[in-house]
Amino acid sequence: MEFFELITVEEANKMLGEQIKHVRPQPEKLDLMDSLGRVVYEDINSPINLPGFRKSTVDGFAVKAQDTFGASEAMPAMFVVVDEVFMGKKTETEIFPGQAVKIPTGGMLPAGADAVVMVEHTEMLDETTLNVYKSLSPFENVVREDEDLKKGDLVLPKGQVLRPQDLGALAAMGIAQVTVAKKPLVAIISTGDEVVSPDASPQPGQIRDINTYSLMGLAKESGADVMSMGIVKDSYDLLAETIKKAMETADIVVISGGSSVGTRDVTYKVINDAGPPGILVHGVSVKPGKPTIIGVVRGKPIFGLPGHPVSAMTTFNLVVKPVIYKLLGRVDKFRRFSRVKAFLKRNIASSGGKLEVVRVALVEENGKLWADPVMGKSALISTMVKADGVINISREKRGLEKGSIVEVELF
Repeated sequence: MEFFELITVEEANKMLGEQIKHVRPQPEKLDLMDSLGRVVYEDINSPINLPGFRKSTVDGFAVKAQDTFGASEAMPAMFVVVDEVFMGKKTETEIFPGQAVKIPTGGMLPAGADAVVMVEHTEMLDETTLNVYKSLSPFENVVREDEDLKKGDLVLPKGQVLRPQDLGALAAMGIAQVTVAKKPLVAIISTGDEVVSPDASPQPGQIRDINTYSLMGLAKESGADVMSMGIVKDSYDLLAETIKKAMETADIVVISGGSSVGTRDVTYKVINDAGPPGILVHGVSVKPGKPTIIGVVRGKPIFGLPGHPVSAMTTFNLVVKPVIYKLLGRVDKFRRFSRVKAFLKRNIASSGGKLEVVRVALVEENGKLWADPVMGKSALISTMVKADGVINISREKRGLEKGSIVEVELF
């Protein structure tokens, strides 16, 4: 056969990127309540100064800071209290030297005031006479009108995933709806004569469908919408019809199973016959996941992932997830926070020449974090359940030694 020529993951992603470089995220507008976890479609700049007025951060008295210079326990500064500020209300009073206005936390400073003395540092001598026992600097205990955000400031760049605090900032700016990237739709097709649904009782030689559910979970976790096309038998015509139907609505098609070079593996031929340009890659130098297929049919990415669950999940993260991010315009700025450093608990051998992705469980012992390899064949889904993440052994290395520091990419 003229395919199954291994290339690196980076080369594979670059080839695919060239074919879909014209693809851009599509916008949709959502209410703030519905936008958590969505990707910002375009830069969002503040339309206002925030908070928009000077306000107190403490309960106390608004004053001119210079009137307190030199004040102390031994030598208090004396003020006349001329008014009181109430929450949500603006006072029309303007203070002059030697005057103070009572103010609560969050209250709007009266004109002329530039500092607030905490009530703990004051004493009322009578109904209007106030002693201040602390010297203040200008804007002490005060939030300035543009201290939170200045009008025109870039608040949320395009590509950022919206977090709870981001929704709060948008609400503070008066933005009740936000334009986000529309979720790409990923169609999942599981193939194999031996595959049956999870609610079936497998006969000898049959297995329940694992990949539909694990891959749908990964797609959703990456920010996509998903649809299952069900289980397709090892039939060229059935698979071709299912792919055709999936591509009518889906932005990405992911097929699990039938990606190797066995006589019953029809995925390669079906993808190549589905439309131009067809197959781009058949075979990626990664373990597990070598027989991965990457293609494009009339501008839409289509993937043939290995049938073994661990291989399918590993290659999904390496080649499908980046495409989902591209269709979302997502910038993966927080990826470094999903990685931790740990000491390797035992030696790992590697044949070299390919990227090797190893499952590990994290264990804390004697104040140190250890990465304990979870060994097992790529057909064993339980190894993924036991693992907390993966470490990568580069193609240049022949293994890793016990006690070496490794970087664990958390699930």
